[in-house]
Amino acid sequence: MKLRKVLSLMLILCLVLTTVGCSKSETTSNNENNNNVVDDNGEGDEGSTTHIIVDHLGNEVEVPNEINRIVVCGLWPLPSVLCVFFDSAEKIVGIPDSCMSAAKNSILSELYPEILNAKTEYTTGSDINMEELMKLNPDIVIYNTTTPELHDQLEAAGIPGVAFSVNKWNYDAIETLKNWIALLSEMFPENDKVDIVNAKSDEMYNFVQERVADIPDEERERAFFLFNYNDTAVITSGSCFFGQFWADAIGVKNVAEEITTDNSVPVNMEQIYAWNPSLIFITNFNQAMPEDLYDNKLGVYDFTQTDAVKNKNCFKMPLGMYRSFTPGVDTPLTLLYLAKCAYPEKFEDVDIIEETIKYYKEVFGVTLTQEQAERIFAPDSEAAKVNLNK
Repeated sequence: MKLRKVLSLMLILCLVLTTVGCSKSETTSNNENNNNVVDDNGEGDEGSTTHIIVDHLGNEVEVPNEINRIVVCGLWPLPSVLCVFFDSAEKIVGIPDSCMSAAKNSILSELYPEILNAKTEYTTGSDINMEELMKLNPDIVIYNTTTPELHDQLEAAGIPGVAFSVNKWNYDAIETLKNWIALLSEMFPENDKVDIVNAKSDEMYNFVQERVADIPDEERERAFFLFNYNDTAVITSGSCFFGQFWADAIGVKNVAEEITTDNSVPVNMEQIYAWNPSLIFITNFNQAMPEDLYDNKLGVYDFTQTDAVKNKNCFKMPLGMYRSFTPGVDTPLTLLYLAKCAYPEKFEDVDIIEETIKYYKEVFGVTLTQEQAERIFAPDSEAAKVNLNK
């Protein structure tokens, strides 16, 4: 009788252990299966090596999560933006040839000397040599929306191409910078800088707007933008180029705003004399310096009859990471500097060097020395060597 009870207890114990073992096995199996469940959109797939972004042409582009080799086509300011965005130039293996002179003659190459190793042979102006580009083995190519044909060429070559625009926001340099940073932050979410760039850009823009808002129209400076010049014409900005944005943003009148031609436009000296600008801003797309205008050394172009030259009211635009007439990481600082040039009495409390050091540190975590900050506002004329063929 006792033996029968013992056998019965042993049988029950075996059944219990078997049931528990099966339950654990099923639970483990179910958990493993659940960990591998991914919805149709790929969300939650931690093993994915790519993600989808929408570029400025509206193309959906599948970009790698890990990007180590970047080539830039036709977007001259963007290599400098990438350097500061990453706080490194190591990922940039190809840049437009017209970027290199600016890089060599600015603090960009001092902060990020690797940028000088980038190749330029694959591009001349807006022309791209796909064979040379392929030799760079890029993980991704960033190109200008003005050359949409590159989308199909890159797709056929099996290279993700992302289009960035320079004029989608009506040449508003602040909005363009913010949208560039937004798209870069989608491409490289680990470097997301949207909030800080937007906040600081808006802060500096609004600060300038408040200072110049109450200037009567008849007291506003009349600005001329000396974008470039050649043997036959002086080239400026009408109402459909970056000069108009800068003029509106700092509360001056763009004397050439009546010209509605897109991009830069040629004008003659007779027209400039008729406009008689009281303020001249000289871009880094030409080698002229204020002293050249004062001393009448600009070839056949004599600006000495204008109020701007008579009153020594000519200024070279800054050259920080790139030529600041275009959008770039220096755009908010350029806005503040130009406003201070136009209306020094309204911005006499602004220390532009101090603001520059503070801006780079707060926004990008980049530490500039006093000397480096000062060099941004004392550019070398050699940086103007640029191929303007488009």
